[in-house]
This record gives sequence, structure tokens and C-alpha cells, in this order.
Amino acid sequence: MASTETLFVLAAYALLGGLYLVVVPLALYFWMNKRWHRMGKVERLGIYGMVFLFFPGMIVFAPFLNFRLQGQGEV
Repeated sequence: MASTETLFVLAAYALLGGLYLVVVPLALYFWMNKRWHRMGKVERLGIYGMVFLFFPGMIVFAPFLNFRLQGQGEV
């Protein structure tokens, strides 16, 4: 049986890993989707820095999210 300290360390790793790979990348995706055409220069630079920092989590969700603009449909 693992000690309490070991379980605490494993829980901390799981929490930080979940934040790094799931929570922050999804928040970045939705922030970019909402603000893409209204971002200022400094905000865009900060977002690009965050994308670089959280790239592994961003690449996990990239195949499942579609943020293309909706067209007029078929004519």
C-alpha cells in the first residue's frame, strides 16, 4: 500500500497534468474563437505565447475542434 505522501504527490501530478493538457488548452481554444477578430496586438502576442507554452495540450484537441467560419451554405 502506498503511503499518504506518495498518494498526495500522485494526485498533485494528476492535477497539474490535467490543467496542462486539458483545462488551459481548451480555455485557450475558446478564448481565441471568441476574440479572434477583435484582439489587439498585445493580447494576440500573449495568446500566441500561451499557445507555444501549452502546445502539447493544444495538439491533443486539434483534431476534434473546428473553428472555421460558417459559410452561406450550398447554392
